[in-house]
Amino acid sequence: MLYWIAEHLGFPGLLNLIRYLSFRSGAAIATALFIGLIIGPRFIGWLRVRQGKGQPIRADGPQTHLAKRGTPTMGGLMILTSMAMSILLWMDLSNPFVWACLFVTLGFGAIGFLDDYDKVRKASTAGVSGKTRLLLEFLIAGIAAWIIMGQNGTPLYLPFTTRMYIDLGIFYPVFAAFTIVAFGNAVNLTDGLDGLATMPVIIASVAFLVIVYLVGNVKFADYLGIPHVPRAGELAIFCGAVIGAGLAFLWFNAPPAAVFMGDTGSLALGGALGTIAVVAHHEIVLGIIGGLFVVEALSVIIQVFFYKRTGKRVFRMAPIHHHFEQLGWSEPTVVIRFWIIALVLMLAGLSTLKLR
Repeated sequence: MLYWIAEHLGFPGLLNLIRYLSFRSGAAIATALFIGLIIGPRFIGWLRVRQGKGQPIRADGPQTHLAKRGTPTMGGLMILTSMAMSILLWMDLSNPFVWACLFVTLGFGAIGFLDDYDKVRKASTAGVSGKTRLLLEFLIAGIAAWIIMGQNGTPLYLPFTTRMYIDLGIFYPVFAAFTIVAFGNAVNLTDGLDGLATMPVIIASVAFLVIVYLVGNVKFADYLGIPHVPRAGELAIFCGAVIGAGLAFLWFNAPPAAVFMGDTGSLALGGALGTIAVVAHHEIVLGIIGGLFVVEALSVIIQVFFYKRTGKRVFRMAPIHHHFEQLGWSEPTVVIRFWIIALVLMLAGLSTLKLR
């Protein structure tokens, strides 16, 4: 909104700062952070009153988690509110990539909200059926992929090469939608301990803030030998809003958590990162930067696969963060060590920009 106003006024005086992605990205971080911190206490209080018993806790989970009973969920609504307000305030709303990312973020958030609401209403860890969720997620992701494909074409760029790609043609929307849905659910599976998913999402958002800025700048893209995507740089502001909203939420989600983000937040944030990666043609790099989320999802897939076929478990409990809890690691130890892993993977992912 501010960009539109400044553009129509001709960017006079201080409004000339709004021309710069770097300024608006920083402003988006500050705005989302400020809004999140302001609305947080009342929002959490409202959730606590409305939900009563809070998020249902798995009976077969670590016994230390039983102390979390009564903690409200759906804190993702707080993240989405501060994110959306910051995005609408600072982004160029004529950019189709903005609306594709917003569509996925809010759409996945709505699916997560329905799941969280069903769990709280039934006082059960079983919410909306998996098939229904996946169907809705693929529908939303498919529409977004179609929008992006209309702007970007259908190439899948390979890291560690200079603009080498595979043209997926008619299969690209399927691949893009799978990337978005898979990453949304990977973040969702990671959100099992206080602060565990929040910080890695922030770390990945910092990485993609850098990536979309470089991809959107023809000079930087040419110098680095990475694909140039016109107007993709605008998503640096989107990443900034995710960072600011995530930091504000982490203030209340730090151990012991006053609120959980729930599927409302984890699905939305994962879907947002997946969509940004598709826009930037860095889908494979997303698997490196978000490697922690990939491992969490794989641990569940491996556990289910082997248990159904052999009756034996590979891990003591899945997702894998619970495995380490069962080995005797305290919750803060698991969380902080996983944050360190996420940071290392972010640096590895960013290194692909130059190692070509």
